[in-house]
Amino acid sequence: MYVYIYDNFLREKKYASVVKAMEISLTDYGIAGKILRLTNFTDAKPIVDDEIKRGAKTIVVVGNDATLGHVLSRTATADCTFGFLPVGDNNTVAQVLGIPIGAAACDVLSKRRKERLDVGWVNNRYFIGQLHVLPAKVEVVYDERFKVTSSGKMEVVICNLQPYFWKKDKRDPETRVVHPQDGKLEAFLRPLTGKRFWGYTYEDPSIFPFEEMEIRGEEPFAVEADGKITKEIKLKIKLAHSKIDMIVGRNRQF
Repeated sequence: MYVYIYDNFLREKKYASVVKAMEISLTDYGIAGKILRLTNFTDAKPIVDDEIKRGAKTIVVVGNDATLGHVLSRTATADCTFGFLPVGDNNTVAQVLGIPIGAAACDVLSKRRKERLDVGWVNNRYFIGQLHVLPAKVEVVYDERFKVTSSGKMEVVICNLQPYFWKKDKRDPETRVVHPQDGKLEAFLRPLTGKRFWGYTYEDPSIFPFEEMEIRGEEPFAVEADGKITKEIKLKIKLAHSKIDMIVGRNRQF
């Protein structure tokens, strides 16, 4: 039994044609199912738990990176297989998973090629795509052996499934991309070198694969994980013991 969790933004008129094409394709493949819709205040966990009790074996997230992170970060321990139908912009994780945007994703879903994917764990909660510490005065200790500090502010990005895109500054014409690898977390540390009217300038990032990391600040710093922003004074980050069964495409990047 398939259950489809639609993001609320799919109600917009501009997505009507692709959603309809997906639903027709799913019916043709014989994998149409129950449709549920998220709102900005929906907690996905009780919804998914309830559907699994009712017999759901496959939970399919329909939306973008933020949708996938919102659902999976709350349901990472669920006893089911997850699928993903990416729609619209902001879909960098889909490329890593080898899933095309739009109705073509239904073909990947129908083939049910599965992989067990890593889940990040930060301060007793999960994250799926990426964790971003906005520029702040912090120190980083990884694998309890090495400490990284900066004389000024530093940006830290921890990648799980979501790629890391970066530029030297906002006027830099070249966008660099680093794709995360399966089986570990990777940290990208960028000390700030200055601030201009167009934004910050940075050093090139240093890349640290790790198993466990702490980020500490003398004052609370802003952290974004799967679209949720909080203020923290200390973070403990590692791979979770749990893994997610995910339907992926043949062209996945791991």
